[in-house]
Amino acid sequence: MGTNTLNKLIEDFSQLPLEDKEYAIDVIKRQLIEAKRDAIAKRAREAMTNLKKGLVKKGTVKDLYKDLEGD
Repeated sequence: MGTNTLNKLIEDFSQLPLEDKEYAIDVIKRQLIEAKRDAIAKRAREAMTNLKKGLVKKGTVKDLYKDLEGD
């Protein structure tokens, strides 16, 4: 979204009655929550795919530190 579009959105929002502002905020919050859920689900699918392909390292925290020290 361009700066002009965002500025127009903010300007239009400021002109709304209070009740409409509250409703718009509620809708936007719900959409944001859903977008975050979708992003988490996508990342989980990617992680599972990588695990199945053997691209993920497994081990304890101690193993992780050893691996990091080796880099």
